[in-house]
Amino acid sequence: MIPRVDRGRMRVDVSARALAAARLGFGIVWAIDAWLKWQPGFMDGFAAYLTGAASAAQPTWVDNWIHFWLFVVHVDPKAFCHMVALGESAIAVALLVGVGVRAVAVLGSLLSLLIWTTAEGFGGPYTSGATDVGASIIYVGVFALLALTQAGYAYGLDGRWRLTGWSWRRAHDDTLGPTAPAEPAGIAD
Repeated sequence: MIPRVDRGRMRVDVSARALAAARLGFGIVWAIDAWLKWQPGFMDGFAAYLTGAASAAQPTWVDNWIHFWLFVVHVDPKAFCHMVALGESAIAVALLVGVGVRAVAVLGSLLSLLIWTTAEGFGGPYTSGATDVGASIIYVGVFALLALTQAGYAYGLDGRWRLTGWSWRRAHDDTLGPTAPAEPAGIAD
């Protein structure tokens, strides 16, 4: 797995099956997470998750950040909870079918950072003996790898269709011209 630069983009040669397996596995993780978000227990206790993060032994700046989000969430906790559940569901579906993986990677990274900085309290509390930085920050790294390796091209709709301008076109359509992204090496139809 050696990175190489091709037309100004770094490409990593890995098997299409490995990329598809990574994307699908991560999609399953997000699907399970989204399913849990739709459960009544989460819906009823959504604000309590943030309150629990704020009540931990956090530094003042982290505590202030979490209290800001508690203020935002308390405006309409159900609507905010539904937005998170819908966002996670959309990420799961996009990863599972391999559509818009690069855009989903950016949005998923932002959602993961928001979860990490609020409900997970930046991975804290930072005390003697603390051993975990939180799972959501690791998700950001996984999303970066999926975007950089163009994981949607491997056994996904991104490999069949390309977004050009405002329309989707077949990946092998001659009308795309020279500006069309080249197929990554090692990925077959």
